Amino acid sequence: MYTLKRALERLISRKLYRALVVPYHLVYTFVRALQYGFPANKLTVIGVTGTKGKSSVTEMIAASLTQAGHTVAVSSTIHFKIGDEVRPNKYKMTLPGHGFIQKFLAEAVAKGADFAVVELTSEGALQYRHLLLSLDALVFTNLEKEHLESHGGSMEKYFAAKFRIARSLSRSGKRPRAIISNADNVYGRRMLTLKVESHIPFMLSDAKDLSLANERSEFEYEGTHFSLPHPGAFSVMNALAAIKTAAFFRVPLATTAVALAGLTRIPGRAEHIDEGQKFLAVVDYAHTPDSLRALYGAYSTRRKICVLGNTGGGRDTWKRPEMGCIAEEFCSEVVLTNEDPYDEDPTAILEAMAKNMKKAPRIILDRTEAIRTALSLASAGDAVLITGKGTDPYIMGAGGQKTPWSDAQVVREELIKLR
Repeated sequence: MYTLKRALERLISRKLYRALVVPYHLVYTFVRALQYGFPANKLTVIGVTGTKGKSSVTEMIAASLTQAGHTVAVSSTIHFKIGDEVRPNKYKMTLPGHGFIQKFLAEAVAKGADFAVVELTSEGALQYRHLLLSLDALVFTNLEKEHLESHGGSMEKYFAAKFRIARSLSRSGKRPRAIISNADNVYGRRMLTLKVESHIPFMLSDAKDLSLANERSEFEYEGTHFSLPHPGAFSVMNALAAIKTAAFFRVPLATTAVALAGLTRIPGRAEHIDEGQKFLAVVDYAHTPDSLRALYGAYSTRRKICVLGNTGGGRDTWKRPEMGCIAEEFCSEVVLTNEDPYDEDPTAILEAMAKNMKKAPRIILDRTEAIRTALSLASAGDAVLITGKGTDPYIMGAGGQKTPWSDAQVVREELIKLR
């Protein structure tokens, strides 16, 4: 299937290819929903979309609803989960195609779930995977520069793709419906114009008495104290999105506070790997300039050794030198390594990243060796930050080649070797 798709895209323009497959995707989505009895109508469905923070917000909402006694299904970049049953997402895409979500929601209904939290992307919306989800609410985290090539080259067209997801909320037959959106983001404010019953903004100023010390986050919201085992202002924004979403569904603030305090691990999102070493080893998905800067800023008091590459050969080429410069600004040691070159020369990608760096970084193509080197350079109190892959299960090479991969597993194995 992958080879056929690539062959067709070489023969015709990407725009024409997408136009030709639109009827196919529409019909297929409807047929699969019909086949499974329109399962979204039997659940309370919350969509989560945006450039950054989707997976973390999804996990936080699910934890809050679970703490309140609900059985929750989760479909995200990280995993697919129904109640206590979890399986990793190994599809290399947030929301798989071929009617996956309809089958998953039907399974959730059969297993007694009453809520589903579904991570949605603009790429998935281009193939109409967001349709017939009968959304009760949609959370919009933010919109930052990313994937512009696949969305016509502009932020407005990227936003239009996200707003396509939002319109599916306004068409939903559920009542009442809510849009929960980041009012600190210009595109988030535009999302709040959606024609639904409830418009719920969230912004960093909602968090009172905010403390970001010791790589934790603490704040007060409407008289309730929240303590998050996650660093940085970005974690607070994610939490506020979850808090306000849960509140819309009548989850008490105190219940959400307990849930978020207990959510000590979100796989691949500022995930600490601990094998008894005297320094921090952190795996994070950060793959845009903004998310990279935010992550590095969250560990501002530590000497940082940073491992990064550039996700997605053939796309978002603009960010390569910017990512390299951000790493140089924040990190004492920078190791550039392979991520997902696809059909592009991985060495050329890393050379583009290093182009504007004043001090030559270490360039180590083998990702295992790069991680091993970074860990060996760490001293007590340092932070080794490995970014770009998160829970991504493969390194993508030429011709669709997939090499099984886990940053967390490799970090753990290399830390054990260093004992």
